[in-house]
Amino acid sequence: MIRPLHILLFLLISVLWGFNFAIAKIGLAQLPPIFMMALRWALVGVLLAPFVKPPRGRWRPVLLVSFTLGFLHFAMMFTGLKNVDAATAAIAIQLQVPFAALLAAFFFNDKLGWRRGLGMAVAFVGVAIIAGEPRLSGNYIPLALVIAAACIWSVANIQIKMMGEVDGMTLNAWVGVFAAPQLALASLILEDGQFAALAAADWWALGALLYQVVAVVVVGYGTWYWMLRRYDVNQVMPFMLLVPGFGVLSGVLILGETLTSALIGGGLLTVLGVGIITFIRPKLVSPAADRI
Repeated sequence: MIRPLHILLFLLISVLWGFNFAIAKIGLAQLPPIFMMALRWALVGVLLAPFVKPPRGRWRPVLLVSFTLGFLHFAMMFTGLKNVDAATAAIAIQLQVPFAALLAAFFFNDKLGWRRGLGMAVAFVGVAIIAGEPRLSGNYIPLALVIAAACIWSVANIQIKMMGEVDGMTLNAWVGVFAAPQLALASLILEDGQFAALAAADWWALGALLYQVVAVVVVGYGTWYWMLRRYDVNQVMPFMLLVPGFGVLSGVLILGETLTSALIGGGLLTVLGVGIITFIRPKLVSPAADRI
């Protein structure tokens, strides 16, 4: 039984992570996406690494995770988010769970079964409905980047599961240390005007960057991992299904995005599909990877 205070904490985490979609777009309006992620991970590494134990004996796996998750996932996710509305991104990224189920079946011989197969189909249909909305106007590349980021996340999830038990904050800290220079190099190659953009950024953009570090990582992840030591994953996962809903709400309230019937219907189908997959195999997703 989850204590009432802890229910409120889980709801707080869902709100912090859900509203990150819209708040991140405020920063992305002024900062190049890959550069912004380099700053984000650099700050995470600086803040956390001095206070956690080094992952001795696991340096290579952590370095590989920093490439797939810290670099590839976040570079794709935020490049796509820059050019797609927050609500669409909040729903489309949920495909990481169906992708994770497919990879778990391949790498761990985890039987899919017809129920999880149905969940995958429902989730993909939900995203397809959203993709057909006029708001995209045939501009599918940003949405494709978000979906690709979801796929990359599932690969990182497999990597983390293969590592065995790992402290989530330790993983965040050292992924930050290793991912920041990778993202900085990619930004130098693929983007321009980074330092001019940073110099011209107002407090809204800098606040969005700090929200990524303090609210999402330090408060959000810190509370999440603390709670996971007290409750089973299958007890807390229902709260995580609220994240896309708060993501949609953040786009409507903060950015003035339009809430359409297709977005509502597609979003509900996607969350339903993800819920079916999650509750059949509640430990399918590594807790350390869930929202890193």
